[in-house]
Amino acid sequence: MTKYEIMFIVKATMEENDIKKCAEDIQKLINIKPSKVIEFKEMGRKKLAYPIKKELSGYYYVMTVEATHETIKEFDRKISINEKVLRHLIIKLESE
Repeated sequence: MTKYEIMFIVKATMEENDIKKCAEDIQKLINIKPSKVIEFKEMGRKKLAYPIKKELSGYYYVMTVEATHETIKEFDRKISINEKVLRHLIIKLESE
């Protein structure tokens, strides 16, 4: 399996409970055997550099995962159609 770092931004205009539930749901997309989340960090609410979908701020999350290529492809497909997520970025980490 390969290590990846995933960053995503959730709309800040939602209720706080909805934001946390959205982040948990996104985390569950990776936790499919044999893939797993190694580290999950909430970076908090930040002002965006430019408006995205008429939003001026968002909640940033970063997670380090160990996953198969198929899991990452499926994750990318599902998060792309999630209207609560403004942006996401998946980076393949160098093996040590």
